[in-house]
Amino acid sequence: MAGPGAPCDPRAPAAVWKRHIVRQLRHRDRTQKALFLELVPAYNHLLEKAELLAKFSEKLKSEPKDVTSTPRQDSREKVSETGPGQVSSPASLRVKWQQEKKGLQLVCGEMAYQVVKKSAALDTLQSQLEERQDRLEALQACVVQLQEARAQQSRQLEDRQAENAALREAYKTLLEQAAHQEAALRRLQEEARDLLEQLVQRKARAAAERNLRNERRERANQARVSQELKKVAKRTVSISEIPDTLEDGTKEEALAPAAMPEFLESETCEKRKRPFRSASATSLTLSRCVDVVKGLLDFKKRRGHSVGGAPEQRYQSIPVCVSAQIPSRAQDVLDAHLSEVNAVCFGPNSSLLATGGADRLIHLWNVVGGRLEANQTLEGAGGSITSVDFDPSGSQVLAATYNQAAQLWKVGETQSKETLSGHKDKVTAAKFKLTRHQAVTGSRDRTVKEWDLGRAYCSRTINVLSYCNDVVCGDHIIISGHNDQKIRFWDSRGPHCIQVIPVQGRVTSLNLSHDQLHLLSCSRDNTLKVIDLRISNIRQVFRADGFKCSSDWTKAVFSPDGSYALAGSSDGTLYIWDVNTGRLETSLQGPHCTAVNAVAWCFSGNHVVSVDQGRKVVLWH
Repeated sequence: MAGPGAPCDPRAPAAVWKRHIVRQLRHRDRTQKALFLELVPAYNHLLEKAELLAKFSEKLKSEPKDVTSTPRQDSREKVSETGPGQVSSPASLRVKWQQEKKGLQLVCGEMAYQVVKKSAALDTLQSQLEERQDRLEALQACVVQLQEARAQQSRQLEDRQAENAALREAYKTLLEQAAHQEAALRRLQEEARDLLEQLVQRKARAAAERNLRNERRERANQARVSQELKKVAKRTVSISEIPDTLEDGTKEEALAPAAMPEFLESETCEKRKRPFRSASATSLTLSRCVDVVKGLLDFKKRRGHSVGGAPEQRYQSIPVCVSAQIPSRAQDVLDAHLSEVNAVCFGPNSSLLATGGADRLIHLWNVVGGRLEANQTLEGAGGSITSVDFDPSGSQVLAATYNQAAQLWKVGETQSKETLSGHKDKVTAAKFKLTRHQAVTGSRDRTVKEWDLGRAYCSRTINVLSYCNDVVCGDHIIISGHNDQKIRFWDSRGPHCIQVIPVQGRVTSLNLSHDQLHLLSCSRDNTLKVIDLRISNIRQVFRADGFKCSSDWTKAVFSPDGSYALAGSSDGTLYIWDVNTGRLETSLQGPHCTAVNAVAWCFSGNHVVSVDQGRKVVLWH
């Protein structure tokens, strides 16, 4: 520790340090002097006693001669001993002085011992003082270093304070700019919302006008055909002029409906050159012709093209997975969206993935080396994304939104290509059909619509009697799952429901196997059901302890080879069942902390992706 008066400033001049050293030396002298203050008087007293003793010793050596030579002194001594003053004899004085000498010698010895003891203590104190001085010098050097460090830290603190002040000013400026930009963004969002509403309204009006024009055109065509049929019915035709191929269905289908009136008219002209056979034969022939024409027209109306036309154009088939691999671990975990993730779908090449969420965005991801790499963000959705689907070619993405519409994007373009508007409530499902340029949407307005994507208009509306939560499409069939705990089957060539399969619990999702022989349904009774479409009956019911369907849009899927069924639970666990045995194959836990909304299994069978209500997208291998 520094003594009193230690300097605080390491930059003090040399004179101050000299004064400080002098004060320290004087302090040490005072401390050492105090140790000898008691010893010096005793030593002086001892010296006085020694001198007095020496004097008495010399006196006693000379006194015996005087006493023996003068007998008068003896008498005097006797007189003095007996006299009033009682003067002591030399012998008594000698004894007394010897006693005092012995006492003084004892005192001198004791004083000498004390001197030696005090000298040893003084040496010890001197060594302690030297140690403390060395320690003091070390501490003073440390103090100097600390003061220098303190000065450096003070300078750094001042610099940091200046930097902080500058950063604070810059932060305030950025806050003001952010506030202005947020205000501008809100204005732009409002303008974009208004423009989107206007666009949707215009699309709706255009679709309505187009549907109206199509209906008018269809009614005009029907009226024209009816007039032609009436004209044909008024003419007489010989039965011999109708070839026998009318009995044969193949040649009858080779005639185009538009050519039928001309055919009948030519037959009528030839009839005038031939003899009339009978009235009954003529009426029979006309009735058969009318039936043929009506059958051809009905077939045209069902199929949407002429009987002799080319078949519907289809996508190339997606390769079939021979054996799917059951995932065992999470390879990649991402916070992909700003809010809840509702939908996920793999592209046909298994390397492209699409996710859609409540933030109105669709993110495209590339699966590279067991990781998800961001590819593209599709913008322009008018509401929360509820369903995402790739077309079989992988070049287009179709999404259902809560904005009462479905939207179409082309991969590689960020803005929406088409908006399919016409529903009156939230669109919950949007799926491509296997035929090109056709799609199906389901909504909570109790309708399912078929769309011609080439012309972006609704080609057909089906009233499905209940809230529709999901739809799937086969070759010539549309299957819809509903809130009234029923699965309905619709023939795409007819307006009526062809079959209803009741299930327990509201249907949340449907998934069709690749061979279109089995249908997987997920419902709110916390079960998955496999329906055999060949016998239209439930084949398997999957349950598990802990499995709970979390919402009305929870999605379950088949594995690409159809051997397993996969679904996510409300506790974030993935459950996989074996379709053939019906037992629970495995359950996967880990990254998900909230309810799993949807799952997807890639067509190669190697990867599974799950999305949840906490913004996470997890890639499993």
